Amino acid sequence: MIDENSLICRLPKCELHIHIEGSLEPELMFALARRNGIRLPYDSIDALRRAYQFARLQDFLDIYYQGMSVLITERDFHDLAWAYLTRAQADNVHHVEMFFDPQGHTSRGVDFATVVNGLTAATAKAEAELGISASLIMCFLRHLDEADAERTLDLALAHRDKIMGVGLDSSELGHPPSKFTRVFRRARDAGFSLFAHAGEEGPPDYVWQAIDVLGVDRIDHGHRSLEDDTLVARLARDRMALTVCPLSNLRLRVVDDLKRHPLRRMMQRDLLVTVNSDDPAYFGGYVNDNFRAVRSALNLERDEIVALARNSFVAAMMPEGEKQTALAALDRVAASLPR
Repeated sequence: MIDENSLICRLPKCELHIHIEGSLEPELMFALARRNGIRLPYDSIDALRRAYQFARLQDFLDIYYQGMSVLITERDFHDLAWAYLTRAQADNVHHVEMFFDPQGHTSRGVDFATVVNGLTAATAKAEAELGISASLIMCFLRHLDEADAERTLDLALAHRDKIMGVGLDSSELGHPPSKFTRVFRRARDAGFSLFAHAGEEGPPDYVWQAIDVLGVDRIDHGHRSLEDDTLVARLARDRMALTVCPLSNLRLRVVDDLKRHPLRRMMQRDLLVTVNSDDPAYFGGYVNDNFRAVRSALNLERDEIVALARNSFVAAMMPEGEKQTALAALDRVAASLPR
């Protein structure tokens, strides 16, 4: 008989909701600050970690954008992504779809190409040396206006071969998906896959807007969909994936106890849910940590753990042939492990 922790470690999986800037561990943040001659408002790594106390999403975002200040050169972005990808390999992650926030960098005078080229160099190295495939999803910051998003999309078009999709993140309340209707239509016409954070702090209506107004291919978070039975039925019928981030939900007070996390209820409602880390450097856990946390809190059974890992491949934007090969490999691993 294999214990659930060993099962989690042995199962191949994808990570579909990871903000690469949110994987900036304090040790690397201080190293990059020294390399680039930047003074941080903290006198030690421990002091920085103690600042990671969040009562709401905006508390996190304030320190998240502050941490970005150390990212200046292509080498910095390469080192950031490489540190995450080597950590992902340790969790048996085989495929990553990685968010990045170009507006958080171009607004500081960092060239768009610097960001994309650094990240792309790391993903190419990961595929060659680690066997991990990785693609980039460029997110628009929803607290900025659509005109700024339009300008960012213009920059992205020159790097179309390096960017798989566009997403929508940052402060949700007061910034509905419909605010970005035109730029998402342009992105769809340019051939990008579309994603949006919705239903984390925002209401179920934001999920409806993401689906019907923006035309997204996947919902990030989305747990508040459970408040609307008609929406749940739509998500289940269309097999619209939701990328759930349990430890993030706990640290941002979306749930006050993982024992009350809606993940199992989402599965019971036939929703295509996946487990992800969101911003692991800030929320205290990478993807396997998230699996272990909900397994323990919700007493997930073996078959539920396998289903969540399987969902991550089903929901991924991989070429269909690669996806079927990966699913077959996962099923072989699951079948080979003793019950």
